[in-house]
Amino acid sequence: MIDGLIKILAFQIAGEAIVFMLSIPVPGAVAGMALLFLYLVARGREDEGLDKFTTAFLRHLSLFFIPAAVGIMAHLERIGEEWLAIAAALGVSTAASVVATAATVKLLKR
Repeated sequence: MIDGLIKILAFQIAGEAIVFMLSIPVPGAVAGMALLFLYLVARGREDEGLDKFTTAFLRHLSLFFIPAAVGIMAHLERIGEEWLAIAAALGVSTAASVVATAATVKLLKR
């Protein structure tokens, strides 16, 4: 299982390094995820170490939502004051995501 963690961290570090060296305006984690995807496609079969680690990691993914929930509770008064702007931002960003996803799927289906 530790080899899966090492591979994921290695791909993230590689992505960060590539973004830094080439000054690409993309987050390093996204570049690392793209590299991981290319690795898995080139491999042609699943990687047991990655599979074990990601399965165990996903079981505990809900723990990452605790800081967000604490932040919401800590700033509940401010959220109440600015709820309209927050709701508008959420609505516009959700609509933009849906449109971008639909356009990407339509483009890839060609």
